[in-house]
Amino acid sequence: MNTPSARDESPVTGVDDSPSATSGTLLAALGVIAFSLTFPSTAWGLTSFGPWSLVSLRSVLAAVIAGGFLLLLRVPVPDRRHWASLAVVAGGVVVGFPLLTTLALQTSTTSHAAVVVGLLPLTTAVFAAVRTGRRPSRAFWLAAGAGAAVVIAFTVSQSGGSLQGGDLYLFAALLVCAAGYTEGGRLAREMPGWQVIGWALILCLPLALTGSAVSLAVEPVRLTAQGLIGLTWVAIVSTFCGLYVWYRGMAAIGIARASQLQLAQPLLTLVWSVALLAEELAPAAPLAAVAVLVCIAVTQRVRS
Repeated sequence: MNTPSARDESPVTGVDDSPSATSGTLLAALGVIAFSLTFPSTAWGLTSFGPWSLVSLRSVLAAVIAGGFLLLLRVPVPDRRHWASLAVVAGGVVVGFPLLTTLALQTSTTSHAAVVVGLLPLTTAVFAAVRTGRRPSRAFWLAAGAGAAVVIAFTVSQSGGSLQGGDLYLFAALLVCAAGYTEGGRLAREMPGWQVIGWALILCLPLALTGSAVSLAVEPVRLTAQGLIGLTWVAIVSTFCGLYVWYRGMAAIGIARASQLQLAQPLLTLVWSVALLAEELAPAAPLAAVAVLVCIAVTQRVRS
């Protein structure tokens, strides 16, 4: 694998159809909107499937769709040097994040989980800085750190002064997802974003098929319209379409800057949790979400 340089974080035109900075921001924002519905959709999916079944089935369904596009368009197999990064993407965003967050939602509300995942932008920015060698400005780190501090304070206060099991799952999910986002964003400079997630899904397909067979045999299944809608959303939109526009956006505007758009995700998820799940929000949840949302304006105005 090539040694990363400072240029790896900047928008480049390694892919012929690379979007402009403006359209790249729009694409990344569309990804955030898609991701903001992931937790409510997962909660819906859990009404029909167990956590292991839901994660396995979403990967299988997404891989079938991705594989169909890869075959239809006769996309060549990636170079050998890309497979290590694809494995990181697969482990982070195809397996790790979906599994850990699904397990967390067994005990955490979607609104609580959404605010904790507000730490993802900072986590991704740290991974990107280490991986690419480019260091964002001090103002960028101050703004991102302020958003992270709000999330940590909210999590501890809502957990009675200590972290719960669901919180540990969520924090572990942040680490693996940030690694997957960073590698996927770098690869999206060299191949279209949908191919990045497509090949990552194909890489996980044998594991997903095995997991589906085992989990469906031991976990109860209660098919409902709500559960099937939830499975369909997390498989098609969250896992495939959302990651496609997200990686294209990161390729255009840079990993660190794109990651800060996700500070809006907790606020959006709070809206969906009330509208779709009828959850009662903790008084601090909207305040925490708005506080991290304010940080977006700062991180997007300073040079990253």
